[in-house]
Amino acid sequence: MHQSSDKSIIQKAEQSRAVAPWNYNPSAWSQRVPVCILAFFATLVASHLAAFQWGLIDYVWDPVFGGQSAKVIGSDIAKKMDAWIGVPDAALGAIAYLGDAIFGLAGSTRRWQDRPWIVILFGIDVIPLGIVSVILVLIQTFVLGEWCFLCLITATISIALIYLAYDEVYSSLLYLWKVWRASGSKREVWITLCGFPTESAIRVGREMLEPKSPTSSEGT
Repeated sequence: MHQSSDKSIIQKAEQSRAVAPWNYNPSAWSQRVPVCILAFFATLVASHLAAFQWGLIDYVWDPVFGGQSAKVIGSDIAKKMDAWIGVPDAALGAIAYLGDAIFGLAGSTRRWQDRPWIVILFGIDVIPLGIVSVILVLIQTFVLGEWCFLCLITATISIALIYLAYDEVYSSLLYLWKVWRASGSKREVWITLCGFPTESAIRVGREMLEPKSPTSSEGT
C-alpha cells in the first residue's frame, strides 16, 4: 500500500517537473485550465453571435455599443463570408473555441512529450485560427466603422489563448526537432509524434527536463 502511494507521489512529482527552456511545466493543469475556461466562455459568446447570424434570435446583446453589434455581424461583409465559407463566421469561431477547450483537456501533464500530436493540433486550433479571428474582427470593425462589443471580447480571448498556449506548442516542436537531431530518422520523429517514443526520444525527453522540480506552484 505504501509502495503504491510512494510510486504515485513520485509519478506526480516527475510529471510536474519544469521543461527547458521554461522554468515550469507548460503542460501542467495550472497552465491549461485557464485556456479551457476562456475557450468555453468564448464558445458561448460566439454561439450567441452565430444564433443571430442564423436568424434564430433577433437581437445581439451589447451593453456598450448597442445596435452597432447587429450591424457589424449582419453586414454585407459577414454575409459574403458566410457565402464563401458555407457557415457564419461566428459559428466557425464557436467550433474553433470548442476545439480549443477539448484539446486543452486532452492528455496528461507530460503530453508535450507523451502525446505531441495533441499539443500540435491544439496549437493549430489556437494560434492560426486565433490570428484569423482577430483579423476578421478588425476588418469588420474598422472597415464598417461600427463596433461589436462581443466581437472585441472574443478577439481579446483569442489573443490571450495564443499567449497561454504557445509555450507548450514550442516545447513539443523543440522536442521533435531534438529527436530528429538525435536520430536523423524521419520515421522516429513520426513515431514519436504519434505517441510511441523510441529509446532516443525518451533520452531526449529526459534531457529536456530540468534537474529539479519547480519551486513555484506550477504543478498538476
